[in-house]
Amino acid sequence: MAGHSKWANIQHRKGRQDAARSKLFSKLSKEITVAAKMGDPDPEKNPRLRLAVKEAKSNSVPKDVIERAIKKSTAGDGDDYEEIRYEGYGPNGVAVIVEAMTDNRNRTASNVRSTFSKNGGNLGETGSVGFMFERKGEVSYSVDAGDGDTVMMAAIEAGAEDVESSEDGHIIWCLDTDLNDVSNALEAELGESQSTKLIWKPTTTTELDLEGMQKLMKLLDALEDDDEVQRVTANFEASDEVMEQL
Repeated sequence: MAGHSKWANIQHRKGRQDAARSKLFSKLSKEITVAAKMGDPDPEKNPRLRLAVKEAKSNSVPKDVIERAIKKSTAGDGDDYEEIRYEGYGPNGVAVIVEAMTDNRNRTASNVRSTFSKNGGNLGETGSVGFMFERKGEVSYSVDAGDGDTVMMAAIEAGAEDVESSEDGHIIWCLDTDLNDVSNALEAELGESQSTKLIWKPTTTTELDLEGMQKLMKLLDALEDDDEVQRVTANFEASDEVMEQL
């Protein structure tokens, strides 16, 4: 399993639920506000906003919080948010992509650079690690959606590129530009997804032992704790034995 999905599992297992939940709600709300401001405030007319709302709902963000985030866009809030991608290396040469939304580019760059250097990594230039990832759409379903064959057939019909099924559920990938259409088609066949989002999918990975994973998690945790960081992706692999010890 690729690094981004393993990292999601680690986050889920680690705890710190209340603080992490509050921070996640804030980041999802910011994405909704920015998406609504950049397009139409009606999710049915704005694919990016529709995906942002769908992801928020799948993470149990309350309806009133979602509506408030959309209203912020029409009230003029979020005008100055800028989307920036940072690239760098973590411990053991693991490639890391950091996606941020900020109203102060210099402050965010300084904070991200400091976080990398304090946790055994270093911030690189744009493009320094991006070539090790592909931009993809990712739709996740629980095992309740059906068996592997059922999900595979639905994914093929929907125009997806690849499916990974395991005892943890199903992950479906598609072209980034097809995510809205593919997710709609899958929803018609399989019901509501657990998660629907754009991701950076690693094309090459670095295998880590327990010590390496612990060092990397310290960096990823620190990056995720930054309010201006929306998402963090790393191209690591770890054995089941290592994962169990974390």
